[in-house]
Amino acid sequence: MDITADTPLDELATTRDGLRRAWLARKPDFAQRRADLLRLRKAFRERIGSMDEAIRADFGHRSEHENLLSEAMIVLAELDHAIKHLRRWTKPRRAAVGWRFWPASARIVPEPVGVVGILSPWNYPVNLALVPLVSAIAAGNHVYLKPSEHTPRTSRWLRELVSEVFPADRVAVALGGPEVGAAFAALPFDHLLFTGSTAVGRKVMAAAAPNLTPVTLELGGKAPAVVCPDFPLDRAAARIATGKWFNAGQTCIGVDYVLVDEARVSAFVEAVQSELRARYPDFEATRDYTRIINDGQYARLRGYVDDARARGVVPVEPVTATLDDAARERLARERLFPPTLLVEPPADSEVMRNEIFGPILPVISYRGLADAIARIRSMDRPLALYPFSNDAREVNRIVEAALAGGVTVNDTLLHFGAHDLPFGGIGPSGIGAIHGRTGFDTFSKLLPVFRQRRFAGSDLLKPPYRGFVDRMVRLLVR
Repeated sequence: MDITADTPLDELATTRDGLRRAWLARKPDFAQRRADLLRLRKAFRERIGSMDEAIRADFGHRSEHENLLSEAMIVLAELDHAIKHLRRWTKPRRAAVGWRFWPASARIVPEPVGVVGILSPWNYPVNLALVPLVSAIAAGNHVYLKPSEHTPRTSRWLRELVSEVFPADRVAVALGGPEVGAAFAALPFDHLLFTGSTAVGRKVMAAAAPNLTPVTLELGGKAPAVVCPDFPLDRAAARIATGKWFNAGQTCIGVDYVLVDEARVSAFVEAVQSELRARYPDFEATRDYTRIINDGQYARLRGYVDDARARGVVPVEPVTATLDDAARERLARERLFPPTLLVEPPADSEVMRNEIFGPILPVISYRGLADAIARIRSMDRPLALYPFSNDAREVNRIVEAALAGGVTVNDTLLHFGAHDLPFGGIGPSGIGAIHGRTGFDTFSKLLPVFRQRRFAGSDLLKPPYRGFVDRMVRLLVR
């Protein structure tokens, strides 16, 4: 098989069926799962350099350090976490049955579900493919992976990695565009995970519905940061800048907009500008800033800025403000979209109606915390929420009122890397969760097993309901 070629549509069902037959013939036991994870870790660690090259080629350029942090570090940490805790995760868990069922006992047995399908995106093409694969393998499943067509070199790298680590009937990779993705989502998987946009997530869920395939959807939305009056602006600006411009904003949990108390909006904008100038002193030559993935995404982002400008908003571009037209055209050809702030864009502007997924940061004032919370609650529930305050009461007020998929307090992005925290959205930002033990459970059937003793009170609970039996029944409902 040519591992660089797209997968023919008529091979998808055949491959899925082969994966399931092999799984039914020999379900991976603890020793097999652990060996698979150790082998994957070794192979992945050896190929970090080629991974970096593939991702940088797909993006036109992406910061090597961002690749190391967001792809290599996260994958290795997830592997280490799973390897360390695998034996405990796979053991049956005791469950109480209550006095009414005494002397019976119960336990919950994690069982693999079968073949897990994974549809992974382009923005973190290795991390978001391999992290769920680790969970699925740890849970004892076989896996069929379909990475994004927008990062073709990285997708081929993933196929090469997988083909060297796993037998073809344990883990397989499908390559191809939207037609392959649509047919893949319609396969009768035992569980299907999709990471991507909310719009495509709806289509994936619809494709899975005829088979009643359980789905986990990791989507997105407009993740807000809320800077409370007590929090230092310089610190907030630095941490929000990381949460916004890491990977040029192409992050599902990236800061989508920031709410700042109205007395400090101008000071916050200046603090962010200072932070960006320090990070990118020579923007045209920087190796630390990632390109936009393709021309279509670049044009979409440019459209958001043009729409805001047409509505009277003056874009603030601190690291490119002095560039001439020729330099700007050169940056555009390279899809190097500069960090851009839009102060007080209207609520009906394109940048506020859509997930940005790029290096544009709207800055919006609020009069009081109730005003900020109302703004957040007027939109769909986001995948992430970032309150900035040293007052625990204020933080709790925001978190409780503005329910989100996950929260990092006084920083950004970091909850994604904490492997004991479940990662997932709510409503339009996602269904279900992964990472660590949660990911293991997602790709398992947590099988309830109730074990009755040789002699049990339930033997007496049968008609005629008279005398002692009557008294027993009435005792049970006290």
